[in-house]
Amino acid sequence: MAIVNYISHDGVKTVIAVPVGTSLMQAAVDAGLAGIVGECGGSAMCATCHVYVDEKDADKFAPPDAPEREMLECTASPVRPTSRLGCQLAPTSEDFTVTVHLPQTQQ
Repeated sequence: MAIVNYISHDGVKTVIAVPVGTSLMQAAVDAGLAGIVGECGGSAMCATCHVYVDEKDADKFAPPDAPEREMLECTASPVRPTSRLGCQLAPTSEDFTVTVHLPQTQQ
């Protein structure tokens, strides 16, 4: 399993073991993590799984495609250079470790 460190807007760290290929949004929702909503179920249609990928980990994912970039314009919290939709991010190997920061609000 990969390791994802979710850091809430107030600094609380939650570590979740995530199966390879499972989105960061789905792993958070399955674990009942507050701060990730995922209203659309992972189809990149709602922007309620907005995360800020830690700068040191930003290159672990392919750049966002056009639909993701468009959806990021709809986030409730400010967009930053490392903003991504958690539904579009998934670990690619068992030794994968990444940190994401959660915005103050998703809605």
